[in-house]
Amino acid sequence: MAQGHASLPLTTDIGLEEVCFGEQEGQPMGDWYDSWIAGDYTPNGAEPFADLRARAVAAVNRATEAGGIPLIVAHGALFRALRAAMSLPANVRLPNATPLWIQPPEEKSSPAWNLTVVAG
Repeated sequence: MAQGHASLPLTTDIGLEEVCFGEQEGQPMGDWYDSWIAGDYTPNGAEPFADLRARAVAAVNRATEAGGIPLIVAHGALFRALRAAMSLPANVRLPNATPLWIQPPEEKSSPAWNLTVVAG
């Protein structure tokens, strides 16, 4: 429960689903993963990184339309796509279940969002 609130609304969005890595599914991240993020390589049967980025941004836009502060729970590849869309380095590896606080830039002239790892 979030700060003692017994009932918070739960919404799911297909745009936040885990990415399909095709023939690389279940394989360790290696050079192929870096090339996938760079857009230089897409494994056979996998979703291109640019497509993941587009659907992740669309999902976050939907989540913020109603106002308030959404809590988004997703896999690391999706957060890498969001980082790329926010003009932040995309290929940053964080431990699983790392809470992140993401805010739009304070100045309109800056394209980069602010991302802070929340101490748990």
